[in-house]
Amino acid sequence: MNVMPYWVLGLIVLAAVLCIIFFIWLALKVGVRPIELPEKRAGRLGERFAYEVISEILRKDDVLLTNITVTFDGKQAEFDDVIINSTGVYIIEVKNYSGELFGDEDDCEWIKNKMTPGGQFYQKTVKNPIKQVKRQVNVLSQYLQNNGINAWIKGYVFFVEQNCPVQSEYVLATQRDIDEAVHRPGDETLDERTIDRIREVLKG
Repeated sequence: MNVMPYWVLGLIVLAAVLCIIFFIWLALKVGVRPIELPEKRAGRLGERFAYEVISEILRKDDVLLTNITVTFDGKQAEFDDVIINSTGVYIIEVKNYSGELFGDEDDCEWIKNKMTPGGQFYQKTVKNPIKQVKRQVNVLSQYLQNNGINAWIKGYVFFVEQNCPVQSEYVLATQRDIDEAVHRPGDETLDERTIDRIREVLKG
């Protein structure tokens, strides 16, 4: 009767243990995912939709940067989309709010009413995105000036659901609105070198 050597048996056990560890790791990697809140998911989908909409109206010399973060003097600002071209720098903040919004342009917060598919009504407050984009313009202007760049900056809010409660020069509702806003002739003209410099500074 042949007896299996202890070292062979040890290798078999080790291989079995390694296989078990591998499959446990694989199950955790594939099966366990962080829970995404509905608001986060709506924001992500809205940004993707806005990117596609904006990409369709870009012209040859337009530069589009997405998800940019800058910090100046202790103030941080995140930008969904920044378009740079010869007429200036344009910030586009994307909002994919569902439901009905209520508020004025100067309010700090707006009210959002929504009815769930199950017929349940709920209400919450959201930060006024117009005030948010005005702050973004201020931070970006100071940030670029600190890097030796003077450029005309304009900020807009793009409402994916076209449900902004106010009429404002800061609000965009359609693809045509975006096209007209970022391609409107201005008093200032940025040359190619300045555009490249702004892109370099913002991309870090």
